[in-house]
Amino acid sequence: MDEVTLKSRAVVFAICAGAVAFFLAVLATSAGGVQLDNLTRALIPAVVCAAMCWASAERSIAGTAGAIDAAIERLAHAAEGDLASAIPPEIGENVPQLARAMESLFTQMTAHLDGVQRLAMFDPVTGLANRSNFRATCERMLATPPATARDTRGGLFFIDLDRFKVVNDTMGHACGDALLGMVANRLRAVADSIAREPDGVPPLIGRLAGDEFTMFFPAIGAAGDAAKIGCDILRALAEPFDLGGANVSIGASIGMALCPEHGVTLTELMRAADAAMYHAKGSGRGRAEPFSVELAARIAARATLEGDLREAIDRDEFALVFQPQISVDHGRIVGAEALLRWRHPREGLRLPLTFLDCAEETGMIVDIGDWVVDSVAATIARWGRIGIEQRLSVNVSPRQIDHARFFHGLRAALHRARAPAHLLELEISETLAMQCSDDVLDAIVQLRAAGATIAIDDFGTGYSNLSRLRALPIDRIKLDRSLVAPVADDAAARMIAQAVVGVIHALGCEAVAEGVETQAQVDILRIIGCDVMQGYAIAAPMEESAFVAWSRGSVRRAVGDGAVLAGVGWRG
Repeated sequence: MDEVTLKSRAVVFAICAGAVAFFLAVLATSAGGVQLDNLTRALIPAVVCAAMCWASAERSIAGTAGAIDAAIERLAHAAEGDLASAIPPEIGENVPQLARAMESLFTQMTAHLDGVQRLAMFDPVTGLANRSNFRATCERMLATPPATARDTRGGLFFIDLDRFKVVNDTMGHACGDALLGMVANRLRAVADSIAREPDGVPPLIGRLAGDEFTMFFPAIGAAGDAAKIGCDILRALAEPFDLGGANVSIGASIGMALCPEHGVTLTELMRAADAAMYHAKGSGRGRAEPFSVELAARIAARATLEGDLREAIDRDEFALVFQPQISVDHGRIVGAEALLRWRHPREGLRLPLTFLDCAEETGMIVDIGDWVVDSVAATIARWGRIGIEQRLSVNVSPRQIDHARFFHGLRAALHRARAPAHLLELEISETLAMQCSDDVLDAIVQLRAAGATIAIDDFGTGYSNLSRLRALPIDRIKLDRSLVAPVADDAAARMIAQAVVGVIHALGCEAVAEGVETQAQVDILRIIGCDVMQGYAIAAPMEESAFVAWSRGSVRRAVGDGAVLAGVGWRG
């Protein structure tokens, strides 16, 4: 060691003691002056003193000094990460307390480091590899496949539990964690059974997050073997779990990707398996779906759609069209519904059904919804200035409406545009009306108090609570087109529609039939008591200028006369 040791310090001490003795001897023998003889005689006691000091130090601290020096060296190695090497024996022989303290220290440090490493590399709930550990290990396995995998392929399985959230929400997080541990044990059992097969290679199991698990098999013989493994996993997770004395069934959806068919890197395989898993969920859950060329094409189309949507928001490519709503009794136009359109630069006018799902899932619906609100407010202001008094209804995404701040933003948009609130009608889906929070309900009440009207949209497709409907501040209820479409040809459908209209009237609301396509439907809906109609049998959606001209100049007669009404955008 380059550092000063206790032995070297003892040598220095002995030399210093000899030097002191030398000077004292010189002083004692040089009364008449310092002579060479005096120096020679003084040197003898100095050497003797130094030797005696060294001998004394050697006897008393030589062993301790060596042990401490060894301890210092061992601690230096520990600081560099070596906690496993044995403690030098001379430490235990000369300073046993120090040896015991060092051994205890190293043991505790090892335990703490193991715990830290485990927390960093393994999921604490299930004991499985966490996301970072799974990725690192899987990438090494892909880079160096086992010798038995020469004529095989790797397989990545994404496993998403189907009903875990319900268990977690109803039984608590402690039960949810216990359930995740049980799921991990069943996945281990599947892995063990596969590893026991001839030439079986143990798979890597990980928990990515929440209720998402993944398994990587480095050696799968064929696509059919992957499907068999998927079925084994499904069967294992389909069996009920004993959770707190109750049998809980959850099931799973699995996406499968094979290497090299669906990717050669972990990122490619994970993207493919994730897409296949979402396809399995969308196809009814409880399934194991492989990645496919068709799915790849769908993903590519989805990526293109997302990119085009973002550009559409930046380039202001959206537009509103307006579909009239006609009073059944008088044939007068009483309102219009604002409908969203996308003026795609390459594909032309696109309907909402072709892009709203994507906008909802990516969150872009918020920006689109804000644009719709501002555009509707500006339209109402223009209509108010030119004397159009018919209400304009707008149906905004449930993702926006389910927050009270949306209503505050809507009122602010009306204020900025100086648009009269009594010309606005807000359409809320039946499902949202049944589930909205008290804050949202209060915001609806305030909006209605400002003059706006409220309508329930798509009535008949959800599960309505009549007592809640009675308590909601609503003015109109719109029958879903699925109730309207069969009324002209199906007696049972007519009876159902008539009963629904009766319920709507009993609630003190107007009944609006949307999606009216034929004159026969018009006649039946008039007979069963609908108040307002909307659909292609009345008028097609049209741009604002055409709507204004139609509302001012079309020939209108009572719908009950059975007349085919003429005007811009009408279709018989």
